[in-house]
Amino acid sequence: MGLFGGNGMVKVNIGFLGCGNIGSGVYKILGENRDRIKSNDNVDLNITRVLVRDINKKRNIDIKQDILTDNPMDIINDDSISVVAEFMGGIDPAREYILAALNNKKSVVTANKEVLARYWHEFNEAAKQNGVGLYYEASVAGGIPIIKVMHESLQANNIKEILGIINGTTNFILTKMEEEGIDFKVALTEAQRLGYAEPDPTADIEGYDAMYKLSILSSIAFNTRIHIDDIYREGITKITAEDTYYGRELGYALKLLAIARKEGDIIEARVHPAFIPIKHPLASVRDSYNAVYIQGDSVGSLMLYGRGAGDMPTGSAIVSDIITACHRTGRHKYMPFNNQESEIKQVQFNKDWKTGFFVRLTVKDKPGVLAHIAGIFGKYSVSIESVIQKGRGDRGVPLIFVTHKAGELSMKKAIKEVELINDVVRVENLIRVHQ
Repeated sequence: MGLFGGNGMVKVNIGFLGCGNIGSGVYKILGENRDRIKSNDNVDLNITRVLVRDINKKRNIDIKQDILTDNPMDIINDDSISVVAEFMGGIDPAREYILAALNNKKSVVTANKEVLARYWHEFNEAAKQNGVGLYYEASVAGGIPIIKVMHESLQANNIKEILGIINGTTNFILTKMEEEGIDFKVALTEAQRLGYAEPDPTADIEGYDAMYKLSILSSIAFNTRIHIDDIYREGITKITAEDTYYGRELGYALKLLAIARKEGDIIEARVHPAFIPIKHPLASVRDSYNAVYIQGDSVGSLMLYGRGAGDMPTGSAIVSDIITACHRTGRHKYMPFNNQESEIKQVQFNKDWKTGFFVRLTVKDKPGVLAHIAGIFGKYSVSIESVIQKGRGDRGVPLIFVTHKAGELSMKKAIKEVELINDVVRVENLIRVHQ
């Protein structure tokens, strides 16, 4: 790979597929820190081609005009380019270009969590067949080096649990709702104004982004491919200011959690809003920050925290992967598990996990309603830990329960029966509680 200069220095030519926000960050980092990287890592990183849609478009960074191209083959077929960094996002044409680069014996670095979660098996096989690398540290949690830690620092552990806040947009929204008492739509509008949320925020607020990331993290942690179809997903669009208010009163913070656990051959993987105790380390993760909490059998508990998105934090992870790809020429590492699209599963997936629940109802202000609901809960082995009953009124009053751990399926059956009670005006929300 590259050309050897004096003192064993390796010059490596890099091609960019796309140059949006993250690509601009990488270009800036490599420009500002090129000499430092040469000194510390003995590699001279040289950007020789950048794929863009419009060569004449005005950009927020100063890129040499002669390295711009609107033809991806100028990068994929260029034998002098050893490493390709993909910044396009989405599925098409990113999937096609990544495969073409790998098959042309170029290592690929990407932050594209969706295409990786869906087509990891294809990329992994192409990289192995061609003796090149596939690196994706930036695909999960931006600048937090969680994937390297799991690959290179926790090998002595059987990882039992991953608990993460891995989507900065939803964490910003929920922080705003909780701290300022505003509703979801107001907080989302503020997130869009500040650039934390896209004009179409569906991938973030409906939990897809976190689902892709959890697929990658849990596959590495449990040494088996966790497909996105194996992950339960629920977004934050039904969360209200009332939920965050009463949760806080009960001693909880609300987060969109990515949860994966393995016990024996049983795995559970889920993304959904959840209340966590105020004293839990993840409860203090505010705004657009990310954090991943890991439980290993040897290391115990540890948490990694930092910026989970943005051009510079994500660019930092991309540049780290580029340097790693350069140093591992001819000895790249590949996932050891059977990374196939439809592998024969060696594990079972638990869809009836046990967790606590926050239940918010509007009920008629009449005697016996609480006892009636508690009776139905008891029928389905759901025990109540705490209750808040607020005010009086002809149109209904709030009634909030927090339960002890109960089965997911049992709780859903109980709620269906509670909805049939004449004195229950509405089941306003059902939110899981991490205990």
